Amino acid sequence: MQNANLQRIETLDAALANQIAAGEVIERPSSVVKELLENAIDAGANSLIIRVAQGGSTLIEIIDNGVGIHADDLALAVMRHATSKIKTPDDLHAIASLGFRGEALASIAAVSRLSLTSSQDDSGVGYQLEINGTAFNHQQVRACACDRGTHIRVQDLFFNVPARRKFLKKPSTEFIHIEEVVRRLALTYFDVRFMLEHNDQIKLNLPKATSGALRLQRVQKLLGKAFADNAYWVDAEMTGIRLSGWLGHPSDARPQADLQYVYVNGRIVKDKTISHALRMAYDGILHGHQYAGYLLFLEVEPDTVDVNVHPTKHEVRFLNQRSVHEFVRHTAKEVLAQFQTAIADLSQAVKAPIVHQTMMPQPRLQETLGLHQQPVKQTPLQGSISHESNDGLTTTFNQAQVKSSVNYGRPTSVPSGPHFQNALQSYLAPLRDAEQIETAQTKDEHPLGIAIAQLHGIYILAQNTEGLIIVDMHAAHERIVFEQMKASWDNTEFWASQQLLIPKIISLSVSQIEKFEQRKAQFEKFGLELDLYGQHELIVRGVPAILHQADLTHLVSELLNDLDPNDQALGLLQKRDQILAGMACHGAVRAHRQLSLPEMNALLRQMEQTAFASQCNHGRPTWRAFPLSQLDKLFARGE
Repeated sequence: MQNANLQRIETLDAALANQIAAGEVIERPSSVVKELLENAIDAGANSLIIRVAQGGSTLIEIIDNGVGIHADDLALAVMRHATSKIKTPDDLHAIASLGFRGEALASIAAVSRLSLTSSQDDSGVGYQLEINGTAFNHQQVRACACDRGTHIRVQDLFFNVPARRKFLKKPSTEFIHIEEVVRRLALTYFDVRFMLEHNDQIKLNLPKATSGALRLQRVQKLLGKAFADNAYWVDAEMTGIRLSGWLGHPSDARPQADLQYVYVNGRIVKDKTISHALRMAYDGILHGHQYAGYLLFLEVEPDTVDVNVHPTKHEVRFLNQRSVHEFVRHTAKEVLAQFQTAIADLSQAVKAPIVHQTMMPQPRLQETLGLHQQPVKQTPLQGSISHESNDGLTTTFNQAQVKSSVNYGRPTSVPSGPHFQNALQSYLAPLRDAEQIETAQTKDEHPLGIAIAQLHGIYILAQNTEGLIIVDMHAAHERIVFEQMKASWDNTEFWASQQLLIPKIISLSVSQIEKFEQRKAQFEKFGLELDLYGQHELIVRGVPAILHQADLTHLVSELLNDLDPNDQALGLLQKRDQILAGMACHGAVRAHRQLSLPEMNALLRQMEQTAFASQCNHGRPTWRAFPLSQLDKLFARGE
């Protein structure tokens, strides 16, 4: 072995350095497709043809009709850190294009046989440059026939990096990744035509979608009919930030997170802040370990988001992370509650209204063909409301777009302390005053219709103008009681601490003690009186009344370990909801209990006024609709 003291530092060969750099950007064939398509969109292309062979390992061909590359710039285009998209350091802090690093073509050329042809006019004459994975200096550019735009052929990917090539998956798997790249871009750049071919077979042919109806058709084709038919439309705005798109219906949740698309200023991202906010919005309405689908577009001021975080540009960092988190969570939660509460028209209760679908906004990045970002207006919104989150963050929301979901006719105060059980019993006595609740005389007046029978003591059968409604009475009443108890909890002093007769000593790790010292004020706000007791222990002196029987050692340890990145005591709130959900489940009307028709109608009316009434506390559906047309098919009527 060579003596380490004799080893000298040397400059790497240019070709080797480029191959190493390429490893950061080009992971597999789909990485090539992503970089080239983003460049084409930045160049203003509205027609993209993608041809690949053998999963992209032997051929990747991209043809666009963008502005093209000047003949004198072709050689520069394949040099590292050469770009037309930023000029000064200030540009780096307000990036409006998909690409900006100037590494894509250089990285691709370093590990493939690259042919680059481009023209900036309609003369039919362009210029071409060919590279075979070697250094690019003094490459010869020659004239050739070419339409306006850029034509790039990438052949034999990783031919000179066998170690990388052997890690490629089978062609069908690699093509799946390529198709997903095209899908992601097609779901935000609706004004661009995409055609994808694999082994000379057309796999995707997406014409320009210039209207709301055509955009919805594209969404349906790429994300499925169930998502397009059942998703909720969202469009909310506050100063400097806007969220629009579709939130998937909870009943369409999937066992994997493969139908979740979030775009920030036209760029698809995987952002922990946004994904965490959306998980909170769906909390309590998804069944089991399932994932909701969504297609959302977040627009922020370019100088408030850093897209230069990772070489692949999949991650971003927000300047106002808490504000973004709370805005997304609040907006999504209110939209879900609004549609669940309304149940206004069963034919459209689980559909995004067409009037909104036709108004689907294009990300501002797209409106200017990816070249210049138009700033979001910073003028204050009229009729706004101030919302304070659990961590003290105050955010202003547009009252017209982000509606409050409090009350729904529930009591605004509940006795605390020793009166809690009395108040609780008033909620858990199922439909005690049902006869006093006004019910409609005709099925036309209420979307869930009028009860006509009870089936096996479990299901309520009701009819409305559309057909038959079947309600799981226990699941429905469980949600009603849960939401009532949550509203009472939030509007009373139940977080007030009650002293323990015998304080509890809890042993913790050093890191947990450090977290406690940073979060002590939060614990106090939620009624947990904790103090340091030695170097590795806490003493619990008081807890909220509802937690007096909780396993405090497990509770405190869990909260300290699971505090979310936005400094909200999510664990404690989830613990609260778990406790209330359990109480609601035990207090709701049980299966096999016979209800009178007035009681059943009272339950239906309460469902129509309750947030998230379509799912129980565990995410199971509470009701299903069977239109007459479906029933007619079962009995072959009219055939």
